[in-house]
Amino acid sequence: MISNQYYAHTLDEQSEELWQKLVDHLENTAQLASGFAEPFGGADLARYAGLWHDLGKYSQGFQNRLRGGPKVDHATAGAQYAATTFPLPVPFGQILAYLIAGHHAGLPDSDGSSQSCLCKRLTKQVAAIENVPPEILAASLPAMGNFKQSSQLGFQVSLYIRMLYSCLVDGDFLDTEQFIQPTKSEARQGYPSINTLDKRLQNYLDGSGFLTSQPAGSINQRRCAILSQCMAAAENTPSLFSLTVPTGGGKTISSLAFALKHARLHGLRRIIYVIPYTSIIEQNAAVFREILGDNAVVEHHSNYDYKEEEVDEDDYRAKLATENWDAPLIVTTNVRFFESLFANRSSKCRRLHNIVNSVVILDEAQMLPPPYLYPCIEALRELTLNYRVSVVLCTATQPALTASPAFPKGLQAAQEIVADPAGLAQQFKRVKVSSLDDISDDQLAERLAKHEQVLCIVNTRRHSRELFEKVQEHHGAVYHLSALMCPEHRTKRLAEIKKILVQGQPCCLIATQLIEAGVDISFPVVYRAVAGLDSIAQAAGRCNRNGELSGLGDVFVFRPQKGVPPGHFRQTADIGAGVLQRFADQPLSPLAVEEYFKELFWSKGDGLDEKNILEDLNAEASDIKFPFKQIADRFQFIENEQASIIVKWGKGVGLIEDFRYTEFPHSKVRKLQRYTVQVPKKIMASLLAAGSIELLHHRYYVLCNIDIYQDDVGLCTDDPYFYEAETLIW
Repeated sequence: MISNQYYAHTLDEQSEELWQKLVDHLENTAQLASGFAEPFGGADLARYAGLWHDLGKYSQGFQNRLRGGPKVDHATAGAQYAATTFPLPVPFGQILAYLIAGHHAGLPDSDGSSQSCLCKRLTKQVAAIENVPPEILAASLPAMGNFKQSSQLGFQVSLYIRMLYSCLVDGDFLDTEQFIQPTKSEARQGYPSINTLDKRLQNYLDGSGFLTSQPAGSINQRRCAILSQCMAAAENTPSLFSLTVPTGGGKTISSLAFALKHARLHGLRRIIYVIPYTSIIEQNAAVFREILGDNAVVEHHSNYDYKEEEVDEDDYRAKLATENWDAPLIVTTNVRFFESLFANRSSKCRRLHNIVNSVVILDEAQMLPPPYLYPCIEALRELTLNYRVSVVLCTATQPALTASPAFPKGLQAAQEIVADPAGLAQQFKRVKVSSLDDISDDQLAERLAKHEQVLCIVNTRRHSRELFEKVQEHHGAVYHLSALMCPEHRTKRLAEIKKILVQGQPCCLIATQLIEAGVDISFPVVYRAVAGLDSIAQAAGRCNRNGELSGLGDVFVFRPQKGVPPGHFRQTADIGAGVLQRFADQPLSPLAVEEYFKELFWSKGDGLDEKNILEDLNAEASDIKFPFKQIADRFQFIENEQASIIVKWGKGVGLIEDFRYTEFPHSKVRKLQRYTVQVPKKIMASLLAAGSIELLHHRYYVLCNIDIYQDDVGLCTDDPYFYEAETLIW
């Protein structure tokens, strides 16, 4: 028989030793949350949030729930207590009410028709709390810390609330986990320290000979100079930095060197790499693992969403680190990073407090979507202003986000890490860029056939396949590369192509823009379908990449016969074409790049906050009223999500068969990620209707029609009912 003691959680209804006392849970959560919030001055409020978040469990209704009774709203009571303990106009009670009311369901909107909004929760009739220990209820006016004020008060206060919420929910999760699954808590430990990682990097650099003398004027000498400047700049006080390095300048390793030394010198806790594409993440993460070791890197993106019951021992710690980013080196996407900063659900907000005291490397910073640019800029500004975050805007084509007379709302006072970016760009000049008239695919194929080694980059998967098939009629060694080929397929194809190029053999590669970032490959000639100037610069980075030609490589920009896809693609392409025409003599110069971003970003005004995120956060900020749920619903980088299909290619065939019969699916999934293709959900629906894919383990889609995945072009979705004749012969 259970005593009259109040409890928070139970493992066994019959054994009191397996029940967690409520007072212990509240005090433990308060201690964890307070510690998490200490670095940004929120310790007092976080402690109260931890002490009061489960006050509703001091009721007979909830204690009955632990014994199998009906569900009980236990969050509202604590929110009401906080609001009455610190009534308006003092803001503390309202802030705490958001945190406590939403610690399970998510930060609520302040007002609205929904019964879950905060105003209705604060007037809701709930069971009275009883027998709460006085030390839990005791309160005095909390300290707020010394915040530097920004012009965006609404955003500033709303992010502070999200940060406190992160501290509360992570503390709540971790204490509950410690009671229910203590071995899980233990598994979170054991990552190498920042100091250890910095030593591993230095050992790698010493062993590779990269820091030894390089031939004067060589590309490697320039890369080494960039690395040295990054190491020197790491001594500067945490702040906002920009790293403007031309494509091929070695910014991956140089930015890592800056981040590790900077974190070590200034006591920062972790490094977060924020990258636009998962394909680049996989490449960068592989480089980091080679340098720092397999146990040092945590990837968090759509290919690494783990389900608890499916994780085996090898992936267990990585899965745990994706929950709250409690690891020294996180590699994630723009989507994960920025959507977390505007989220309201505990699962996404939980990691926010671990961004505090960190180095954030924003790779390819110009890739942020224009409709969300102002909110993203405000988030980066606030992190550097009040959360001791060093942000590095890492790009080959600055300025995109930094302030200028034409873009006063940009990020102010970014410290450029390299000296004379314009001069550096000139040193790395390895190509000349020419614009062609509109050109048909037949004409383009004929031009490509005249080059022994040539790369052609187009804007869509469909065009890449169509052009590949057409060029086959003219060129004897044609290859294709697109995201319709699984990562393992692409990796092997790239290795094959690199070998061919080194051997001086003929090679014509037709690819989509996936080859433009993070792929170390070099052609003497590159053709690029008209696109944004930043994309053209990235394409140029695949031409004469290491300065191996005696002169300059050739980059030709053309407008395809079917034009450019509508929307953002067409807009950037039109602006890019106009800038190329006006800056024909220096199309990739800093002046040309500045003109491009002036038209693309800076002239749009309110269009850079298309969903009115900042306006709605500021509307009633003085009354501590925020539409948290509405903001989270609207702030969606990828509005048309894609679905993953595991394909039978190479070793993936055997892996799929093992996967089909395993009791622990996720023990196989990490390897299978290398054999997945992303498709729009409407394509997925057509493949399902045709019976071309099957569902395994209630979650994973596997291609069963092997005839629509071809070795030369990957997944062909034009005709999901297609089968080779021999496949149909029994």
